[in-house]
Amino acid sequence: MMDLYAIEHDLPRTKWRPESDDSNGRHRDSQHEGLDPDDPRITGVKLQNLDDPEEIERQTMRLMDYKSRRKHILRTKIEYNVSSMLTRQEFLLKLARALMSFGAPSHRIESQLVAAARILEVEAEFIHLPGVIICSFGDQELGCSDTQFIKCGGRLALGALHKVHYIYRSVVHDEISAGQATEFIDQLLEAPPLYSIFSRCLIAFSLSALICPLAFGGSFLDMWIAGTSAFVLSVLQLVAATKSAIYANVFEITIAIFVSFAARGLSSIRTQIFCYSAISSAGIIGILPGYLILSSSLELASKNIVCGSVKMVYALIYTLFLGFGLQIGSDFYFLMDPVARQMVDELSGALNTAVDISGTWAADNDTLNSTIPTLGTWAFMHPLEPKAADVIEGCYRPQSFPWYLQPFPLWWSFIIVPLFSFLSSLGNLQPLKSRQLVVMVVISCCSYATNKVANHYIFNRSDVVSAIGAFTVGVMGNVYSRKMGGTAFTSMVTGVLFLVPSGLSQAGGISADGNGIDIGGAMIAVTIGITVGLFMSQALVYMFGQRKSGAAFSF
Repeated sequence: MMDLYAIEHDLPRTKWRPESDDSNGRHRDSQHEGLDPDDPRITGVKLQNLDDPEEIERQTMRLMDYKSRRKHILRTKIEYNVSSMLTRQEFLLKLARALMSFGAPSHRIESQLVAAARILEVEAEFIHLPGVIICSFGDQELGCSDTQFIKCGGRLALGALHKVHYIYRSVVHDEISAGQATEFIDQLLEAPPLYSIFSRCLIAFSLSALICPLAFGGSFLDMWIAGTSAFVLSVLQLVAATKSAIYANVFEITIAIFVSFAARGLSSIRTQIFCYSAISSAGIIGILPGYLILSSSLELASKNIVCGSVKMVYALIYTLFLGFGLQIGSDFYFLMDPVARQMVDELSGALNTAVDISGTWAADNDTLNSTIPTLGTWAFMHPLEPKAADVIEGCYRPQSFPWYLQPFPLWWSFIIVPLFSFLSSLGNLQPLKSRQLVVMVVISCCSYATNKVANHYIFNRSDVVSAIGAFTVGVMGNVYSRKMGGTAFTSMVTGVLFLVPSGLSQAGGISADGNGIDIGGAMIAVTIGITVGLFMSQALVYMFGQRKSGAAFSF
């Protein structure tokens, strides 16, 4: 006999809440830790029965006592989604591929797939590892199982990721069938990118040009060189690296060598109108592992140790690769131009020297105290500070230079920061006409303002400063998700990505002066600060009111 589907009789339909107690009075919160917020075990969503629901409802409820009736109501059943089992399994496979292709946070992929499988009554298990998802479908009647491996790469596409999440919610909340959802996901996977290659290259040019004076003390002239370097980087990344698997493996090192070589050559001009540290740091801003740091932090917060630790270590090693490439590019130019190396050594020696003033003295009268010597010498030492030598943030900026060779005044930040946040969101393929875009820009601006104020009062502690900025991003993103029904993850992406170049600039920039390994230490400090800040923000937001039952930083 087919399983009967029942709903509450003579009672208003209300969603089951995880905070409610069962018939024995025991609290049920602990059973739902780490579940997706849309999981039917949390939402209590039940699909509409298509087989004479009124008669089935009456007969089923009459034959049950209160305890059995309540257990039967809380069970998840298929009513609207009556697709075949193969169609439901295909939807789950396409959903897993779409989430990986569009850069979904790894700490949510498993929970979303489990929730979708439960509402579709598919017996399945999912294991997510970096770069691959293992899906195992079981059949109790036949006593066999089918295991599928989904391996694909992708990059962050906020617009497509939001659409995938909307399709997923529509299936879980019984608005569309699994077959229709599979067709929609296929359309998203086959659709071209939201913006053309040339548009994305222009966005990369603008981002590097804006971050050059904002975070690394570049001048008006430096920002155009940094933007040109980023444009070339974006062309190679979107065209050459996608067509050649061999070049894709060494893409980051080669582009870092190119940018560093060009920046060192321009900074060696004897008039010193270009700044090496500003151009080299801003030129590679597009390939910094900011999103990897955010994703790994959220995974560690959700106790997903495998994926979180792997991505965190990879982000650090990746940063060391960039530092190594910058060091090679700089040294390669010095090898071709020994005079430039001599000039840099002389400038470095001048900044590390001190002014010594010495002389002799003789006493006019030694009759009062015969123990005082009548003759002697004196010496004073005055160290030469970088500001006195017109060196600002590692760039030579004397007052005699014209305005286009001077760093930007502070009030320019009110124009550059919102513009940079806006373009950064577009660079992550966020649609232009969306409410979410405005929220991203606002959170990112607040992140930079908090970071700037903290850096003014806390010196040489990039980890603490980054933690304060990440705390601001986490609080605003989670409040927006909790009170306004938005998505916390996508709203926080731009703000956290802004913290990476800002934190590295406070740690000395992404320059290769001396030792490229130092960049890894700076990235570790920024990573720890961002992780701690996000942890603290989540704990604060969900300390009050209804406790969060789903996974952390829901999307």
